[in-house]
Amino acid sequence: MREGHSLGSKFGGILIAAAIGLPWTIPAHAQKAPEAPEADRQEVLIKTTLLTFNDANLTQNYDVLHARLSKQFRDQFPPERLKEVFKPFVEQKIDIETIAVKVPIPAKNAAVDERGVLSLVGHFDIMPSHVFYDLAYVMSEGDWKPIKINVNVRPPDQKKQ
Repeated sequence: MREGHSLGSKFGGILIAAAIGLPWTIPAHAQKAPEAPEADRQEVLIKTTLLTFNDANLTQNYDVLHARLSKQFRDQFPPERLKEVFKPFVEQKIDIETIAVKVPIPAKNAAVDERGVLSLVGHFDIMPSHVFYDLAYVMSEGDWKPIKINVNVRPPDQKKQ
């Protein structure tokens, strides 16, 4: 967090949400789905995705975020489209960088479904607002890469809209 700013004082009582993702079908040549990565690797995936998302919103340059997405995602959503979808974060000047020093709290165990999609859902406990995430990854170009990014910043007791 930049000096003099705190997530709590800036974002108490608000709800900001943005989501983008792709439907995912099983390729005809699909093999056995990979196993979910270990907890430390899951944390790296979550933080890397969310901090890259945060940097894109702060700079309004979505090229790096775009480059880190799965090939299927990149093919359907150019950087300009990402900028449109995540505009509420830019307009509200949301900065979630304090998640870098927090541990993600999973809402459910990480799982890879029959399509090979890794689902990571949870939040970061940053008061008075939490950063909720619902992320999905597929193996793309030899690594887990996002096919879905859903982020909400809201007080912990406020329901999603």
